[in-house]
Amino acid sequence: MHEFEWTNSDFTRIQRLIYQHAGISLHDGKHAMVYSRLARRLRDTGFTTFRDYLSWLETDHGTEMQEFINALTTNLTSFFRERHHFQILKEHLQRNVDKHGWKVWCCAASTGEEPYSIAMTFADVLANTGDFNIYASDIDSKVLVTAANGIYRQDDLKNVSEDYKKKFFLRGKSQNFGLVRVKQALQNQIKFLNVNLVSSSWPFDKILFDIVFCRNVMIYFDNDTQRKVMEHIHRMMVPKGLLFVGHAENFSDLSDLFLMKGKTTYEKV
Repeated sequence: MHEFEWTNSDFTRIQRLIYQHAGISLHDGKHAMVYSRLARRLRDTGFTTFRDYLSWLETDHGTEMQEFINALTTNLTSFFRERHHFQILKEHLQRNVDKHGWKVWCCAASTGEEPYSIAMTFADVLANTGDFNIYASDIDSKVLVTAANGIYRQDDLKNVSEDYKKKFFLRGKSQNFGLVRVKQALQNQIKFLNVNLVSSSWPFDKILFDIVFCRNVMIYFDNDTQRKVMEHIHRMMVPKGLLFVGHAENFSDLSDLFLMKGKTTYEKV
């Protein structure tokens, strides 16, 4: 029994809103997930029906729209997830040791594990020269706060080598026992930004990136939105720049933009 009345019409309106504002295509099997996550928004905002909440949301494009988007986005991540990408990245850096001023974009930073994994790989290969800048973005504003803080449980570092733990993290003591913090020198290499990929402009449109991590993002978009976003990313990369995508993503139909160079790894055409 639902706490709030829940109709197919409510779900259809939610599908339209999240597609319009975030490009996310919610399929019909997501009813339970959507109800559970948005019921919290009704409680927090004081509405008693989805109908009234959605009518208000459709006329309010301020902070609640961001909360709505935050509620419906998924933030599954971990340090060195899909480890083969970091080996490919390491080898790419080693082959290009004379290059300076690396620019990297992590499109789905979530709570920070992915951009920090990228930063650790760079710092290790470049011997901590700091000759790289990482732009880490997400559409969810709340997870970016966690990412920028750089504080994790020790258990979260199970995929991080002992060497990297010593080099890049500080262990918490007394009341912070069991927690770790990313060292400031590594944090300084990353700029966290709230970015909506379906927006017509991004806050770093004048930057050309050498490497882009856009993993497990396109699976939430329909084909037309995928094409639009990938064309925008393509314009923002240097010739032969590397693109890393998720294990369930395949861009063989975008061969005019990117060619496969390895396992879920592409090169800009």
